Amino acid sequence: MRGSDRTVVKNVLFRIDGAVRRDRAIATWFAHGDEHRQLVQPWFEQMRSAGADVREVLHDDCPTACVGDAPFAYVAAFSAHANIGFFHGAELKDPSGLLQGTGKTMRHVKLRWGESIDKAAIEKLIAAAYRDIRKRLD
Repeated sequence: MRGSDRTVVKNVLFRIDGAVRRDRAIATWFAHGDEHRQLVQPWFEQMRSAGADVREVLHDDCPTACVGDAPFAYVAAFSAHANIGFFHGAELKDPSGLLQGTGKTMRHVKLRWGESIDKAAIEKLIAAAYRDIRKRLD
């Protein structure tokens, strides 16, 4: 194969079908009453308010925020902690060092009850993730 015949696919966005303005399945997820779900609910509200074009879907049992069908962030609850996750978190600036993970693209912030939360830093990460997905879609 000649070099000019090779096709390299880069920056292919992960897409999720079914994102809507408000997903009833997400309301049900938060209504479950789990303390870790309560811990991340305000952060999902922050994701919802990132822009007028934000849509949501329950993906892999996690409330997920999208622009159109392109996800940018999610929340997850586990027995010992909760996560605020970012689909392209590896490329976000994180001066506070909150992001965890070693995957090629995804990163998350881990939250536990009783531990301090750098609210301003998380707000900036959510805003940056929203701006990032908008740029990727343009």
